[in-house]
Amino acid sequence: MNRFHVHLNVSNLDDSIRFYSQLFARAPAVVKGDYAKWMLEDPRVNFAISTTGRAPGIDHLGIQVDSGDELVALGRRLDAAGSTVVPEPDATCCYARSDKMWTEDPQGTRWETFHTFGDAVTYYAADDACSTDAACRPAPAAVQSRCAPASGCC
Repeated sequence: MNRFHVHLNVSNLDDSIRFYSQLFARAPAVVKGDYAKWMLEDPRVNFAISTTGRAPGIDHLGIQVDSGDELVALGRRLDAAGSTVVPEPDATCCYARSDKMWTEDPQGTRWETFHTFGDAVTYYAADDACSTDAACRPAPAAVQSRCAPASGCC
């Protein structure tokens, strides 16, 4: 089952953890010095916050899938929607390892689709081939795709 993903930039992690823990009636599943994540079932959402030095507010939205095959299918749908789709295979981001695809909607809102397959000890791996900044969100227009989503490579 897919899970909706929301990532917010926050100015004060501790205050935000207190607020969202009360709102969601539970502590985060992951807490690091610059990041926290709740994996909620009602509503089914992967809700993450971080202090990455960006302006507070919505960083990106996304859909987390349970398998690589589901990611390929979702990539085909994104490709059919007509925006540039940027694959980011084997990415280290947000203390996890994932295969990802990035795109933007017509308003410029960034969308991350991803399949997580492992944990990582760092927030971000600076040597990821497709990443362009520490917020783990390459700009689709700025990154050249190494493969087409429909090819099943990601």
